[in-house]
Amino acid sequence: MRKRLALLAVAALLALTGCAGAGAIGSGGRTLVIAIVANPQMNDAISLSGEFERANPGVNLKFVSLPENQARAKITASTATQGGEFDVVMISNYETPQWAANGWLENLQPYVDRTPGYDPGDFIPSIKESLSYNGSLYAVPFYGESSFLAYRKDLFEKAGLTMPEHPTWQQIADFAAKLDDKAAGISGICLRGKPGWGENLAPFDTVANTFGASWFDQNWNAQLTSPEFKQAANFYVDLVRNHGEVGASSAGFSECGTRYAQGQAAMWYDATVMAGTNEDPENSKVVGKSGYVAAPVVRTQSSGWLYTWSLAIPKVAKDKQAAWNFLNWMTGKEFVQLVGKTYGWNRVPPGCRLSTYDIPEYREAAKAYAQPTLDSIDAAKPENVHVTPVPYTGIQFVGIPEFQDLGTRVSQELSAAIAGQVSVDEALEQSQKYAQTVGESYRETK
Repeated sequence: MRKRLALLAVAALLALTGCAGAGAIGSGGRTLVIAIVANPQMNDAISLSGEFERANPGVNLKFVSLPENQARAKITASTATQGGEFDVVMISNYETPQWAANGWLENLQPYVDRTPGYDPGDFIPSIKESLSYNGSLYAVPFYGESSFLAYRKDLFEKAGLTMPEHPTWQQIADFAAKLDDKAAGISGICLRGKPGWGENLAPFDTVANTFGASWFDQNWNAQLTSPEFKQAANFYVDLVRNHGEVGASSAGFSECGTRYAQGQAAMWYDATVMAGTNEDPENSKVVGKSGYVAAPVVRTQSSGWLYTWSLAIPKVAKDKQAAWNFLNWMTGKEFVQLVGKTYGWNRVPPGCRLSTYDIPEYREAAKAYAQPTLDSIDAAKPENVHVTPVPYTGIQFVGIPEFQDLGTRVSQELSAAIAGQVSVDEALEQSQKYAQTVGESYRETK
């Protein structure tokens, strides 16, 4: 299995543009090359990186910042083949335990243990556990998230509607139909339709889980044409096609975030980290107008995902101590203070350190969403989100190496169904074939 993934990574690497080798000597000293995802919180870190360089003379930072899908491919290719392009990589709780088991990542626990004040016990327990392997941290979290639903309180009040604290998906569909106002340019809801296992499959998988669906049964038989999976897929596609955003098949987190912040959606189901942007006066027209409630459910008590963007050091990185010094800076308590005082407390990386939620300025800035975020992360337990037992871990992903390719292929089928290019049944039949191939390889090794 590992060999197969490595071969796929080699092929991906050959198709990607190269970059300067990690630990390269720059004009002012050693250069750390950092592969990072182009999200708003990461962009803040890049803009503040001069603070790190001033505190660490002779160390220069070079960021390779890419959209999520491209970043995943490039980081996976480089790390799997031990290419050495990067000193620091941004990965998630999907990759961390698998890559740690493969020997691709540096064990960070010794660095954590000998760094005064780093305080790993301050990390939210479920986030910390998701980045651990055999009791040691192999990545440290930059921000953590679950998923919840944002809704426009003013539009609900105007329509005479009341949002429950724990809504069902049917209630959300009914609300979306009533709030959809195409003449005013307001969609009833915004949902991701953009292809990518970390794009449209993230929200869709939580919908599938709570409808009682799963990717595989206990014997690794693919289940993507099961009645439950079909029901979930039809629900999601119909909802976004009938009451979702224009161009939904190409809309991801960023596109939905822009639409919601510009007042063009009545509801948005997505990552809890969205709330900081929604409440940012510099980027949002709906500041103070949103409420936040738990991820909608059907047959389960909760359905929100568990995810963290984190930083890790490839095993082949040349200057691991300098790389750790950067990780310590970007994921430490002082960085939270730096972001809050520089850009405003609503832009602080959320869902990571418990102490963040004790900062008075942050509590005030995040009063609309701080507790819902913590509640959502606390409720996101992989063992509680499936109706029937499954042979894999993960909520919004299947925790196996093949899921990067499998999930991407299935996400493309889902996106095509949203675009009306194929029917839901056709999309699932093709997806089932992809999943069967993966399932067979696991049955053979049992």
